[in-house]
Amino acid sequence: MNNTSSENKASSVCNCINLRRASLVITELYDRYLAPSGLNNSQFSLLRHIDRLGPASVSDVALVMRLDRTTLVRNLKAMEQQGYVEDTAAKGSRSRQLTLTESGKAVHAAAGQLWDEAQGFVEQSLGKEDLAALTVLLSKVETLMP
Repeated sequence: MNNTSSENKASSVCNCINLRRASLVITELYDRYLAPSGLNNSQFSLLRHIDRLGPASVSDVALVMRLDRTTLVRNLKAMEQQGYVEDTAAKGSRSRQLTLTESGKAVHAAAGQLWDEAQGFVEQSLGKEDLAALTVLLSKVETLMP
């Protein structure tokens, strides 16, 4: 049986499965657009948040991104190893202060153009009205768990 048949793409009766499927598709789509930059969407998002927050602690970044610290630290480690993020806290400080390096700023800028293309594709594919409705619904979903 062909996995691309419309029969296999029918919605599930399970809301969770439907949301997970959609999440996997959108993640893969953004990752494909970002591939030439060498980043995936999670890495790009991390760089974008650090860039926008300025020097920021791990806790601050985790809070804004709504990630647990363990996940953030794991993703951050790769970005530090690639030379995109550095800790600029004073020696002996108990709190790290994350900032983008010059190469981090460059890869973030290049990836930002690719991310904009992905955004445009999604908007064109879904339409502005449906995308706006989806955004409202996803925000409602996020409020289901306190």
